[in-house]
Amino acid sequence: MKLTTIAKGLSKFVLRNSLRTTVALPLVLAPAVSVTVLEAVGISASFAKAEAQEQKPSQQKTRKVPAMRENVFKKLGKVQEAADAQNWPAALAALREMEAGKSGYNGYEIAQMYYFYGFVYYSMERYKEAIAAYKRVLDQGAENLPEALEVGTLLTIAQLYFVTENYDQAINYLNKWFAVAPNINADSYALRAQAYYQKGDEAKALSDINTAVSMYEKEGKVPKENWFGLQRFLYFEKNDYKKVTDILEKLVKHYPKGEYYKQLAGMYGELKREQDQLHMMESAYLAGALEKEKELLNMAYLFMGNEMPYKGAKVIDKGIKEKKIKRTSKNLETLAQAYQMAQELQKSIPELEAAAQLSDKGDIYSRLASIYLDLDQNEKAIDMGNRALKKGGLKRPDQLYIVLGMANANLKKYDEALTTLKKALKDERSKKFAQQWIAFVESEKKREEQLAI
Repeated sequence: MKLTTIAKGLSKFVLRNSLRTTVALPLVLAPAVSVTVLEAVGISASFAKAEAQEQKPSQQKTRKVPAMRENVFKKLGKVQEAADAQNWPAALAALREMEAGKSGYNGYEIAQMYYFYGFVYYSMERYKEAIAAYKRVLDQGAENLPEALEVGTLLTIAQLYFVTENYDQAINYLNKWFAVAPNINADSYALRAQAYYQKGDEAKALSDINTAVSMYEKEGKVPKENWFGLQRFLYFEKNDYKKVTDILEKLVKHYPKGEYYKQLAGMYGELKREQDQLHMMESAYLAGALEKEKELLNMAYLFMGNEMPYKGAKVIDKGIKEKKIKRTSKNLETLAQAYQMAQELQKSIPELEAAAQLSDKGDIYSRLASIYLDLDQNEKAIDMGNRALKKGGLKRPDQLYIVLGMANANLKKYDEALTTLKKALKDERSKKFAQQWIAFVESEKKREEQLAI
C-alpha cells in the first residue's frame, strides 16, 4: 500500500471521529431571573415611588398594567428574604400563604407571585413545576404584564424546556419569543439554531446559526467558538467540505487549538490539498496536539509520502520513546523503512533487527540478509538468512536462497552456495537468475580447484 494512501486513510479516520465528537451542544442559559427577584421583575425597593411612576418606557413601552399594592409587595419581600438565604422551603411556604389570598389580587400581582414561584422551583431544580408556574404568569394576559416580563418569561420557559429535553416545546416558545422580543440579536438566532439541532432539523439549525455568525461578522466581532462548532458540523453532515474548511480556518485563526489543526488537516486531505494538509498536521504536531498512535503514525506517513522521510523517522522514534507508539514489529519496521528512505542505513539496521526479533515470521530477517549482502557483510547476511529460515513463514524463500548463495559464494563456500542456489530453482520466478549464479559458482569452484593443483 502506498504511503499517501495510508496517510489519507488515517487522516479521514481522525477527521470523522473528531468532527462527530466535538459538536457544540447547546449552552442553555439559566432562566432570566436573578437572586434579587424583586428587581428582576421590575419591582424596586422604593415601592411607592416606583409603582406610582409605573414601569420605565424601555421596559413596558406603551403597555399599561395595574399597580402593585404595598401589602402584596411586603409579602413578596418575605419570599425574597427566604430566596436570598436560599431557604427554598420557607420561600414556598410564603408563596403558598400568598396564593391562599390571591382572590384579592389584581392580574399583575398574581403574575408576580407566579414569577416568584417559577424562580423558586427552578432554584430547587423542579423544572416541570417551574414551567407550569411561568406559564401561569402568561395566563394573566398581556394587559397585566409589562412587556419586559412577558418577553423574559417566554424565553425562560423555552430555556427550561431545553433543560427537560423537550425540544419541540423549546422551539415553540422560542418562536413566540421571536414574535414579541423587541431586539432579536445574533445570540437569539444561535439559541434557536441549537434547539433545531437538538430536534434534528438540521436545515433550520443551519439557517439560524449562519444568521448568527453573519450578524457578528458584519459588526466586526468574532463569532463564538461553539457557534462555529455547530456550523462546522452541520456543513460536514451535508458533505460540504469546502464550507467546513472555511469554518475551520476561522477556528484556527480565532480559537487556535490542536483539535482544530487536526480537523483542518483532514479537510485539506479531503480536498486534495496535500501540501496544506502536511503543513497543518505539522502545526498540530508541533503544538503537541498529536497524542494518539494513529495520529502520530499518520504524521510520519505524511512526511514519508512527501519526500521527508527523516522527519517521519523522528516522529516514530520519539513516539516510541515516549510510549505513545507501541514498540511492535510493524512500527519498528516502518521506522527502519523511513531511515532507509532517508539514506540512513546505519540507523535503519538496528530497528530492523529489533523488528525481526518481535515478528512471528522470518521476512524481516530475510530483508536484513539482503541489506548485509549489499554492505558486503557476508557472514552477517548468512546469519540473518538462517534466522529467517528458522522462523519460517517466508513470502519469497526463493529470493532468500539466492542471497544466501551469493553470500556463500563471496566467502568462497561454493558447496554451500550451490546447495542454496539449487533450492531457488524450484520457483519459476527465480529460476533463470539462479541458473546464472549456479553457472558462475561452478566455474569459480572449478577455477579454484585448478589453481590448487
